[in-house]
Amino acid sequence: MKILVVDDEADVESLFIQRFRKEIRNGDIEFDFALSGEAALSYLGDHRSEVILILSDINMPGMSGIELLSKIRTSYSAPPPMVMMVTAYGDEENRRQAIANGANDFLTKPLDFELLKDKLKNIS
Repeated sequence: MKILVVDDEADVESLFIQRFRKEIRNGDIEFDFALSGEAALSYLGDHRSEVILILSDINMPGMSGIELLSKIRTSYSAPPPMVMMVTAYGDEENRRQAIANGANDFLTKPLDFELLKDKLKNIS
């Protein structure tokens, strides 16, 4: 399963690699990372059919995760990747906007990696 993680915090990559070391080693999960919504769209342009899940932060400089989600939902119809939105803020407005724009799920920071792994089992 290929997952694209979109977050403007560079340390997110090492955190995911550390937390999913076994799954990566076994070949169950492959991660790619984008530091912005713009970079994510560029990546998707080159790897459209490979990405099964996008984990995107909501609050990023430039294009927000909500804007990215909206662009993904209007540009990628077959097959559309699943999108889980991630934010440090558990406020209802972000949650409402994410769901309204087609988010499949909503997670809050700090990420509960065991919960995320359980959710991933239901996708693969």
